[in-house]
Amino acid sequence: MIRTVQTVIDEHGNVRVLESVHLPAARRALVMILGEHLVAAVPEGALLSEAGLADDWKRPEEDEAWSHLQQVQ
Repeated sequence: MIRTVQTVIDEHGNVRVLESVHLPAARRALVMILGEHLVAAVPEGALLSEAGLADDWKRPEEDEAWSHLQQVQ
């Protein structure tokens, strides 16, 4: 089971969970530290994959494949 919950980490590294979490036993967790201003309504997957996909987007083959959409009038 993977579940996402919002937390706040203070300047001393103390983690405070912002909602009630009930688990049958202790569990490991990963904490992702976000920037101060979260971009609303953008899926995290899109943000995380942007840098990796940028390399593909900049290739000449990509320009050629999409050139028909860039017709100059």
